[in-house]
Amino acid sequence: MNLFIRLTRAFLILNFVLAMAVLVGCGSGPQTNQKQTENNLSKPDPEKLKDFKIGMSTKTLSAPYFVAQLKTVQRKTEESGMKFVYVDAQDDINKQITSVEDLLAQGINILIINPLDPKALIQATKSATKAGIPVIVIDSSIDPSADFVTDILSNNLENGELVGEWLVRKTNAGRLKIALLSGAQGNPVGKERRQGIFRGIIEQQLRSVGKVDFEVVSQGWGNWTYEGGLKAMEDILVAHPDINVLISEQDAMALGAMQAIEEAGKSKEVLIVSGADGQKEALKLIKSGNYGATGLNDPVLIGEKAVEIAIKILSGEKNFPKVIYTLAVCISIENVDKYYNPESIF
Repeated sequence: MNLFIRLTRAFLILNFVLAMAVLVGCGSGPQTNQKQTENNLSKPDPEKLKDFKIGMSTKTLSAPYFVAQLKTVQRKTEESGMKFVYVDAQDDINKQITSVEDLLAQGINILIINPLDPKALIQATKSATKAGIPVIVIDSSIDPSADFVTDILSNNLENGELVGEWLVRKTNAGRLKIALLSGAQGNPVGKERRQGIFRGIIEQQLRSVGKVDFEVVSQGWGNWTYEGGLKAMEDILVAHPDINVLISEQDAMALGAMQAIEEAGKSKEVLIVSGADGQKEALKLIKSGNYGATGLNDPVLIGEKAVEIAIKILSGEKNFPKVIYTLAVCISIENVDKYYNPESIF
């Protein structure tokens, strides 16, 4: 009986060991395959991708940011072995709608779009998807009813909040008399940027002095351009010469506004901050102490991520988050050296 028990136990132990060996083998197999897949995606094979074509519809090329974004997508697409075509809508929503139709007719495999209007391009995304062409939205928000794989953009609310907090600390929680420079009416990106900044101001003032004390005396519209910022700021200064802060929703407009402020002899009286971009001209001014702070909205990061996602889609991946944010950062004199690159295309 003792011998029988010992043999039975030995048999059970042997089966257990064999079962564990099988389980370990099953566990290591998929992990190896997963790593191989990740390596293949991180190093795209131009030979496998050469028959694919990426189409991009950009809302404008009137500002350096959008030029840098387009060039990045083109560079990464062609480095990966794919063909690249694009259409510039030139700030015309009807032209952008038509441009999507043109791109679909050119036999593209992926559509990357920076929408000028969050609602007007809903049908364009549906048409692309119906034709079997996945849509990647970049840089701007789009209506949730649109048909797209993912939206890649900076975290406008968090960037704005960080800039607002910095502004209060910089001014020692003093009273802020603010001129607000916005991009375009109804644009959700601009709305998020200014709301983020105001939220940061409120929270930091409450933390610092236990009360909120700021006033927005004027809102100008600069249409996301240097020239628009210059003209809007000239008008604001005529009506409100005693402002002490300019909040811009983007660097290009802020740089234009800065010219108007300098011409009015108020450079030492007005602190300039921006909700986004990190344009190299703005960063250079931050280094010299002539520009307060800006949020990080890197067109290169967004463009590279868009092509990375496109390759993953073409490689068969299907599950992506609906929104992908790039890192939120307030760039000021304290950390500008980490981000300033005089050779940058933006």
